[in-house]
Amino acid sequence: MISKSLLKQIKALELKKFRNESGLFIAEGSKTVLDLLELGIKAEKLIATEEWLREHSVKSDCEVIVASDDEMKKASLLRTSQGVMAIFHQQHNVIDSTVPERELCLALDNVQDPGNLGTIIRIADWFGIENIYCSIGCVDAYNPKTVQATMGAIGRVKIHYINLPEFIKSLDKKVPVYGTFLDGNDIYSGELSGNGLIIMGNEGNGISEECGRLVSERLLIPNYPAGRATSESLNVSVATAIICSEFRRRAR
Repeated sequence: MISKSLLKQIKALELKKFRNESGLFIAEGSKTVLDLLELGIKAEKLIATEEWLREHSVKSDCEVIVASDDEMKKASLLRTSQGVMAIFHQQHNVIDSTVPERELCLALDNVQDPGNLGTIIRIADWFGIENIYCSIGCVDAYNPKTVQATMGAIGRVKIHYINLPEFIKSLDKKVPVYGTFLDGNDIYSGELSGNGLIIMGNEGNGISEECGRLVSERLLIPNYPAGRATSESLNVSVATAIICSEFRRRAR
């Protein structure tokens, strides 16, 4: 049974303020919850229907609460309850400015949409990118909609919130810093490194002027055919997928 106090806690965790204060977040759905548990992300409570618990084997020492379908519908932060949710502890990742010297990393400059951020985290996971550096103005990675969109990838990818321009300045000068621009160089014709930082910009405004000045390699995803009237730009998560795919293709 879901108590009134637990229901209040769940609803409070929809808000960034309470997530920050408690260090907790909500995950919903079998795939996301089971992946996070399997990865060893510490859970405080698992809330599920009796049917869901019968059908799934759960390895966790957290408190398990059996709830009815109606209770799950009331507690769910999604449009449709998926029969299971859990309260997890947020991960605290150590920021290491030397990582881009060895690996390919992503940087997000004021990405605002929770779904976009979640999809980007999932894309990074698919392409083996383990670190994403987010500007302070980016949407919270533990927003329930973001967590849902990651499909468990948030447990494998390290998310860092930083002063992005200062972080870029702290990198070794030999580390390539890539950025996407409408006046950049065709990504399919230039050289691409197996390490460095790829900056993706805000949905409406692209990369900020402050970060843009620090980019050493300006990239363009060309439309097809050249010169054809087309959309103004690509969705940031779609663009991220295309860019990550091309970087990894070159590395094979």
